[in-house]
Amino acid sequence: MFNLKIKAAEAPIFGCFLFLLVWLPIPLGSNRPWAWALVEFITFALLLALLTFNASGIYNCLKQYKLAFILATLFCVFQLLLIIPLPYEVIAVIRPDRLMSINSEEGPLMALSYDAAQSKITLLKTLAYVSLFLITLTLVKTSKRIRLLLLTICLAGSIQAIYGAFEVLLNIQKSIIFKYNVTHIATGSFVYKNHFANYLVLTLSAALGYLIACRNPQRKLVRRRDILRYCLDFLLSKKALVRISIIIMVIALIMSRSRMGNTAFFAAMTITSMLGLVLFKTKTKSFTALFISLLVIDLFLVSSVFGLSEVKQRIEQTNFEKETRDEVIQDTLPLLSRFKLLGSGGGTFYTLYPHVQSDKVQHFYDHAHNEYLQFTLEFGWIATFILSILGMTCFIAAVISLRTRERPAYLGAAFASVMAFIGMGMHSTVDFPLQAPANAATFVVILALGLISKKRKSSQ
Repeated sequence: MFNLKIKAAEAPIFGCFLFLLVWLPIPLGSNRPWAWALVEFITFALLLALLTFNASGIYNCLKQYKLAFILATLFCVFQLLLIIPLPYEVIAVIRPDRLMSINSEEGPLMALSYDAAQSKITLLKTLAYVSLFLITLTLVKTSKRIRLLLLTICLAGSIQAIYGAFEVLLNIQKSIIFKYNVTHIATGSFVYKNHFANYLVLTLSAALGYLIACRNPQRKLVRRRDILRYCLDFLLSKKALVRISIIIMVIALIMSRSRMGNTAFFAAMTITSMLGLVLFKTKTKSFTALFISLLVIDLFLVSSVFGLSEVKQRIEQTNFEKETRDEVIQDTLPLLSRFKLLGSGGGTFYTLYPHVQSDKVQHFYDHAHNEYLQFTLEFGWIATFILSILGMTCFIAAVISLRTRERPAYLGAAFASVMAFIGMGMHSTVDFPLQAPANAATFVVILALGLISKKRKSSQ
């Protein structure tokens, strides 16, 4: 009776959770103060609701995934240390150059962060992501919910892809919702094309994971009637709609003209598919056929129509003399030695970089265009290492699941997690996809699926 009450209370919470995932990219990638504040409010409200109606589920989740939450807590603690107001005497010992930025409005205490306000905002975002991680691990505990989650992320990506592609194809001058200028490059409801492209890589990972999660046992198609019935079943199933959605998302990804976005997708898809072919216990013809169809239909046919050649041309014509991202990295590297242990504080890159910006860089950079560099500068080596271990824990769990699990739902969850991790890892080397809350939140949810795929019992 008690379990039935918990399930009844969880259903609307899970529904709100799925709605949040669809909502995340709509308000400019949730990359505006009001938008990420709303996301934080909803996330904390969902966690509070779970604590109210299923505290035992939260406790069991924390116990089951103890290592992940210890690492997440440590990462938050390191951020908190940088925004706690300390006496000037303590600041003088730990970070003496911080005292050079004292102004008359400051009181007798000062934070170690070079921009305490931005660091507080970053910490709140981090707490929201950790809460979303916990909510995912608590709620997504059955094969049915894994498939629903993957399908919802696929739906969110499809909405973005259709919106972005049609704005370009219809030659709309202003975006329908937020009235931003629309060019020949697809951006969906995002402002920055690379954020849009990275989001599609994540949703494509979920879509491919869903197809694997819905995989049926291999049938023997001997008679023509069996073949016809199989084809009709596929065409009338959700899998056919997801397969069409994948094509639409690939079209939109190519139309974003994002060099690393497209490179990350095709590389991540190929690497993860090869891992699946090698590691899957039961290697079915349907998975091999799916992988081949992705390469043939998406890479060669669709991409040739919608302009992959233009993306290829952009990559070939990349001029490192005109590109200033490498100069930004060179300018930033000396700062790492100053803040190697604790970091300068979350969100402080744009505050510090103008002080070391070289004359070769004429543009304003509020991000380093390299997540590894920016995270290390802002959070320090220790906290960045802790965060890396947390990500690798999810990734390794997903890879192990590809080898050990047989149930399609868990294989699909693992596949999505591995592909998203590889795609995000590649894209983060030349851009800042995790600075968009929609991307970071979706990535956190998919990473959680990596742990779920390994830890959940096969009976669930």
